[in-house]
This record gives sequence, structure tokens and C-alpha cells, in this order.
Amino acid sequence: MTKITIPRLQQMRAAGEPIVMVTAYDYPGARAAERAGVDMVLVGDSGAQVVLGHDSTVAITTDELLVLAGAVRRGTDTAFVVCDVAFGTTELSDEQAVATAIRFVKEAGADAVKLEGGSPERLSRIRAIVAAGIPVVGHIGLTPQTATALGGLRAQGRTTESAARLVREAIGVAAAGACCLVVEAVPSEITEVLREAVSIPLIGIGAGPADGQVLVLHDLLGVTEGHTAKFVKSYGTIGADTTAAIAAYAAEVRGAVFPGPEHGYAATPEAVAAAREALAQTA
Repeated sequence: MTKITIPRLQQMRAAGEPIVMVTAYDYPGARAAERAGVDMVLVGDSGAQVVLGHDSTVAITTDELLVLAGAVRRGTDTAFVVCDVAFGTTELSDEQAVATAIRFVKEAGADAVKLEGGSPERLSRIRAIVAAGIPVVGHIGLTPQTATALGGLRAQGRTTESAARLVREAIGVAAAGACCLVVEAVPSEITEVLREAVSIPLIGIGAGPADGQVLVLHDLLGVTEGHTAKFVKSYGTIGADTTAAIAAYAAEVRGAVFPGPEHGYAATPEAVAAAREALAQTA
């Protein structure tokens, strides 16, 4: 496959060719996504919950995200790699935002960074990062980093005020120079209006048909425990299979079944004799 670029993503939108994005956090996940032929891989701040065990996305740090992003970058050859920025690392100023974005490009090899929100301040950050030569992917609708201000983790665009706000935000994010826009937890009818409002690719998650879709790798593999969002669809049972495999291993160890002779190495009689002689000398 040819390396996915921003012009290629634009071509895909124009041709009506769906864009496939997966959120991954490590080298094995990135390799699996790459082999499956996905177009984009997102290193999400959701790694705070999915792989680090925190309660929300705001807990993850830039250093932690850079470790995850570097692993994903090393696992991809053709996919377009997008990295979330950690909460608190772009909010203070345009200068702070640019410095943060530069780290993801220089230290992790990101193709783009993703910023949530469409407020005037966020648009200023997007413009500054783009002006520094770094592509930006926007994110509107349910924005987990600021979900408290939205009333919690709930769908957006279901009221007249919210729907109108999303249209304004989408237009603003596109005008600020974003190359793509993630739309999360938005009614499909509103997503269609957003597609008419902007010319950049829209990547949906719980937003109905769009130019592309994104799901967290752990969700689609059936690894995630407990409640999952309404828009999640599981395509595998890796979580249950993993637990079953570990349980089978534990049972064999406790039953003295594993390891068997076939799992070990043979020593020569001379080596055994030398070991016993060494033991005797220490007695």
C-alpha cells in the first residue's frame, strides 16, 4: 500500500471512499491495524482509561502519550498517524500549543495532532499549529476532555442550540486549517449537515454515516470490560479468549502439567556432573 497522506484523504472523501480509522496504543495493535489495511491510526488520550487504568482522559500526560505514540509509529508503515494532545498542554497559549505539537512530530513521528473543541481559543490554537507546519485534526461533538462542561458523556447536537453550535464549530475548525474533523456522539442527520458545511473529511464515532469511521481497537476486539458506549460494535472476543487462555495456563502450572519435557532443554551428562561437583565443593 501507498502511504496515506492528506491529499489522499481528500481524494477519498471526494470519491465517496470510506476512510477507516482505528484508535491504538501500542506496537502490536498498530501492526495489526496496519496489516488489516486501515487508513488512519489515532493514538488517543483514551489510553488513559484503556491501557493505564485511569477514570478519565484528562489524567494522561504528554510523556505517557509520547511513549504510546512512538510505539504506534514504529508499528505503522502506510497509515496516517494522528496523536491526541494531553489536556492542559495547549490551553494556555498558542505558543504552548505549538510547542506541544512539535514534540509529537519530532519525538513520536506523528503525521498530525488532534485538538478537541471549536471555541475561538481552540481555533486560535489550530491556526497556530497549522502555521507551524503541523497538520491538525479537529474534534467536535462529545469532547471527552471537557465533557463536564457539556453535562457529561452524552450525545451532542440533539437540541436546536447544540446543533447550531456544532455547525459553527465545524466551519470554524475547517477555516482554521484542520485537515480532518472527528465528530463524536452526534445524530446522523446533524452529521450530514456538517458534511455539507465543510469540505474536509469527517470521521464519525457514534455519528452515523460520515466520510470515515473510528473505533477503539480494544472495543472492536471485545477486550474492553464493563459498559461500552452505544456506538461501539465488537468484532471479536479477544478479551474472553485471553482470560480463558490465562486460566488454562494457570491450571496446567498448578496441576504440574506445564512445563512438560518438550518445553525444556537437555543437558549433557558431563554438564550435569560438573554442576553436581560444583555443588559438592560448596557444601
